[in-house]
Amino acid sequence: MSTTELSASLEDYLETIFFLSREEGRARPKEIAERMKVRAASVTGALKVLAEKGLINYAPYSSVTLTDEGCKIAGKIAVKHEALLHFFTQVLGVEAVEAEEFACSMEHTISDHILQRFVRFAEYTEKCPSFNASWLESAEGYFCKAQGKAGPRCGKCRLSESF
Repeated sequence: MSTTELSASLEDYLETIFFLSREEGRARPKEIAERMKVRAASVTGALKVLAEKGLINYAPYSSVTLTDEGCKIAGKIAVKHEALLHFFTQVLGVEAVEAEEFACSMEHTISDHILQRFVRFAEYTEKCPSFNASWLESAEGYFCKAQGKAGPRCGKCRLSESF
């Protein structure tokens, strides 16, 4: 397994270290265990593996820091997580706890090009002045309430037709 081929669990550790470092200024093993709701022994094992892969700087009883490569990978995972979380909560209206759970599981498997489509659609919902999307029970998908049906964009739409 190369350093870029990580299990979902190891990616979660990197992401947790990334967020703790950003929020608290440091990431200690105890805080990692609390945030991830795992035992300290599990954290120690994962940190050793991540250190062997050159993704973190780790010494027992010290704060954990990301290496440049670890920061790059963790940042990419965090971006995916935040984009998915935003999509689920702001576009689909999913409750935060459920959205968090799905974002956490999907961030490990979603391809970059599919995630980009999620992001572009979320941007569309924020930029269209009359978007007011609705999800139809008939599974037809989203539609613009200004149009009243799925179809061409309304005259108020500022987005290009290539969206």
